[in-house]
Amino acid sequence: MIDQRIADLGGWRGEALARVRQLIHEAAPSVVEEWKWRGTPVWSLGGILCTGESYNAAVKLTFLKGASLPDPSRLFNASLDGNARRAIDFHEGDALNADAFRALIRAAVELNAMGSRRKGTRQKAG
Repeated sequence: MIDQRIADLGGWRGEALARVRQLIHEAAPSVVEEWKWRGTPVWSLGGILCTGESYNAAVKLTFLKGASLPDPSRLFNASLDGNARRAIDFHEGDALNADAFRALIRAAVELNAMGSRRKGTRQKAG
């Protein structure tokens, strides 16, 4: 279904979604792709990493735990006031620092893994 969304979007939005999808798979080869919430691509590994929404003027990647992720390259440019979420809005003509984006995905994977390990520890201790 994500392939179909990319094709339906076409133009720069389809290209942007296809590019971030490729980078997500490069950074986290075991990532699981899902189609949720009436047509939203979701990438998960040990929990949701990010979602990929598309709007007329932007493609938005929302990281559910973005506020807890290091972002030295300042990729996050939207939803900065949220308690947990952070997002990257891509607009036509925007360049993406691929190395920084892959590092952000790897950090999200590690954060999910840390949460899973903590939950597992609590369950054993209880």
